[in-house]
Amino acid sequence: MVELVLIPLLKIIVVLNATLLGVTYMVLLERKVIAWAQSRLGPMRVGPYGVLQPVADAMKLMLKEDITPARADKWVFTLAPILSMVPALVVYAVIPFGDQVHLFGRQISLYITDINVGLLYVVSVTSVGVYGIILAGYSSNSKWPLLASLRASAQLISYEIAITLTLVSVVLMSGTLSMVGIVTSQASQGVWYAFIQPTAFIIFFIGGLAETNRAPFDLPEAEQELTGGFHTEYSGMRFALFFLAEYANIIVVSSVATTLFLGGWLRPFPNVEFLSFLGVVPGWCWFLLKSFVFLYLFIWVRATLPRYRYDQLMRLGWKVLIPLAIANLILTAIVKVALA
Repeated sequence: MVELVLIPLLKIIVVLNATLLGVTYMVLLERKVIAWAQSRLGPMRVGPYGVLQPVADAMKLMLKEDITPARADKWVFTLAPILSMVPALVVYAVIPFGDQVHLFGRQISLYITDINVGLLYVVSVTSVGVYGIILAGYSSNSKWPLLASLRASAQLISYEIAITLTLVSVVLMSGTLSMVGIVTSQASQGVWYAFIQPTAFIIFFIGGLAETNRAPFDLPEAEQELTGGFHTEYSGMRFALFFLAEYANIIVVSSVATTLFLGGWLRPFPNVEFLSFLGVVPGWCWFLLKSFVFLYLFIWVRATLPRYRYDQLMRLGWKVLIPLAIANLILTAIVKVALA
């Protein structure tokens, strides 16, 4: 009973709360980093150095009036933000934050579950989130959200192909779809896949920016063109759910990239004896540090690069990333067969 119900339930509670807390303070981190990039200070008034700003923002969103447009499809309008938020949280079920720790007299794994098709599960669940954006645009009965939803669906199709092809390259290298198995295969081979699959690593990162609608691929929001995009008609907590879903997806992409390409919870160069002293740091700390680097890159890109035009977005996806991903997959397969 304890092993089958209580411990998994406690893991789910811890992961969900940690994710929501991380999302809350990632917003503050983003505002601070962009402010520093523009020679500003960012939020400074609520709490010391503005650390309580996320609490004030959360209270504001909870207290704001939640308005439903008169001609909107009310049920779908309410379902859309939930449909965006839930997949972003459900995907954490298969992400391994560490190996095992001894706690309360038991060996407890630092992941909720490990299934043999974990990577397929991640791809499938994260693809559902875009339906929330599509339904939000459709149900709002407004031209700007509708245009944004069409952009989001085309963008997802374009970049999902390239990302999936890069994931197949990783599966060829590891021989498994299990997220834990991919990390252990990197440990046994003695190298992170970012070093032997650099093309797949870069394509995954670019595709991750597009999948999460982040700059320079934030065309479904595009305030200057679509007055806010798919969430133009949303306010209050329903707007907050879209906000949470976007940042939760960013953390998901960072966590998956860490697992697939940077060795997950493994220390740097795990087979190098000279660096064995790094093993003092717990594996989950390495995982969080690597994920934080990705989160910082997401913010850095937003502070640095301007938004693409829509034709540039499509051209990059179909004429650059997909051919590169196919070429990388073919080369990986040839090398794998040659070395077998």
